[in-house]
Amino acid sequence: MFASTLNGERYVFDDLKTLLARATPVRSGDELAGIAAASQSERVAARQALADLPLTVFLSEAVVPYEVDEVTRLIQDGHDAAAFAPIRHLTVGGLRDWLLSDEVGAEALAALGPGLTPEMVAAVCKLMRNQDLIAVAARRRVVTAFRSTVGQSGRLAVRLQPNHPTDDPAGVAASILDGLMYGCGDAMIGVNPAGDSLARTISLLRLIDDARERYDIPTQSCVLTHVTTSIAAVERGAPLDLVFQSIAGTEGANRGFGVDLALLAEGRAAALSLARGGGQVCYFETGQGSALSAGAHHGVDQQTLEARAYGVARAFDPFLVNTVVGFIGPEYLYDGKQILRAGLEDHFCGKLLGVPMGVDVCYTNHAEADQDDMDSLLTLLAVAGVNFIMGVPGADDVMLNYQSTSFHDALYVRRALGLRAAPEFEAWLAGMGMIDARGQVVAPPRGAALLDYTA
Repeated sequence: MFASTLNGERYVFDDLKTLLARATPVRSGDELAGIAAASQSERVAARQALADLPLTVFLSEAVVPYEVDEVTRLIQDGHDAAAFAPIRHLTVGGLRDWLLSDEVGAEALAALGPGLTPEMVAAVCKLMRNQDLIAVAARRRVVTAFRSTVGQSGRLAVRLQPNHPTDDPAGVAASILDGLMYGCGDAMIGVNPAGDSLARTISLLRLIDDARERYDIPTQSCVLTHVTTSIAAVERGAPLDLVFQSIAGTEGANRGFGVDLALLAEGRAAALSLARGGGQVCYFETGQGSALSAGAHHGVDQQTLEARAYGVARAFDPFLVNTVVGFIGPEYLYDGKQILRAGLEDHFCGKLLGVPMGVDVCYTNHAEADQDDMDSLLTLLAVAGVNFIMGVPGADDVMLNYQSTSFHDALYVRRALGLRAAPEFEAWLAGMGMIDARGQVVAPPRGAALLDYTA
């Protein structure tokens, strides 16, 4: 039991998950679940109690019981006590002060990562303003490599997302060409297939790989199909670079995606068996609210469960992790303000845990949000050092039916903040005559050699 007194009124929180839920910023998903604070006063009181909570409590009290949840077992059994030792004496509020101190730099944050549990990171996140989340995340670089290197300081990569409502090869190819001409694709070229058939998956993988090999593009391919389909594609010799799977923060929610930790390990092993680009071969997508939508949230707030999803991702040494921040809908993140906050939270929590975070800056058409909200979040994330964003033709995903970021948005934020593409990809763009000496795309693009691709 945890308690706090505010303005003469005593507030009591029965357990750790209740305290975390009540301390969370306003979120429609937590209100839907019936676990949010009843008032701003209760929220402030919960934050007071949380700030005074010793970090060691998170090692003795689980928000989801150890006995019933393999994600909890993964987190607790994998905790690095030696990495935790330098901050073991701190409270959650003390951790916030430590993270924001001038003495703590990139090396200290990297060394601390294995000693942090997702619940610790979620807790300190609840005590931080947006600028705090940006300031700390900007100091934490998580660099990964396949054919291109993603996450370095001064770089912003883009996942080229050439989705098509019928997976028409010519339509997918045209979108790939369009994105490349705007300097997108250094994170990967990743298609969400309209259908999950094995034949279609293999066909799309071969299409992307043909383009990559024909023009010697230093990038990675991915078809965002279920991990079991990817395993079957590998068994049939498909040119798979990255194995994809949506993941969540509880065993039950992952079961709703049709996976468990053993299956994720099998998928990673299948991709590694092809030896196409090093040891970081996983691409995971997450999003606040997924456990609640699956009826597997155990009364835990959605932001804490999202951080636990990064605990899952961390165990598989992924190349990329992406929070699809506003995609689930207003039932979980109601408006632009909530989406913006969630995007900064997710990026901060993933980076502290050592996860290579990207963000799909997006919203559904029935949310109380618009593209101006997304422009604000995109800019803030770029300042915070996000590893990659999405590049969708016209920002309107015609297959998934939601609004994201466009090739032009990537062009804007790279130019506005002086950010460049991944180094290997930048060198390729330069060789194709598509960027200037500053690493920025020339206008109009001159990559004429690509124009025969859709023929």
